[in-house]
Amino acid sequence: MNRRRSAGRDRGSFTAELAAGLPALLLLLLAGLSAVNAVGTRAGCLHAAREAALAASRGADGRAAASGAAPPGAEVTVTVDGQRIIVTVRAPVRALGSRLPRISVTATAVAAMEPGVTEHATPATEAAEGGP
Repeated sequence: MNRRRSAGRDRGSFTAELAAGLPALLLLLLAGLSAVNAVGTRAGCLHAAREAALAASRGADGRAAASGAAPPGAEVTVTVDGQRIIVTVRAPVRALGSRLPRISVTATAVAAMEPGVTEHATPATEAAEGGP
């Protein structure tokens, strides 16, 4: 014989819990995806800063080296401090929600100037908007 269980007072409780928990779950998912996007952008900035620092330490144009590896909309700054090349790359992170605040990530790399390279081969400070 089949016994039927009466719904009782629990009827619709799953729907109410889902309606209350779904916005929080979506907000958590949005925050997680934005964080993953920020980490990826930071990795791109670090790669571009390293490439630019190595190129500038060898006497080449650091900005040109960074432009190929930098995330879209990145700002590259190359500074010569004695025998050190300091490169800073700053890029905006696109949040996945239009109402979320915009953040930017920064990465810095330092390289020693190669022997035989004069300070005049690399300008004292360069700043540019770059990115593919």
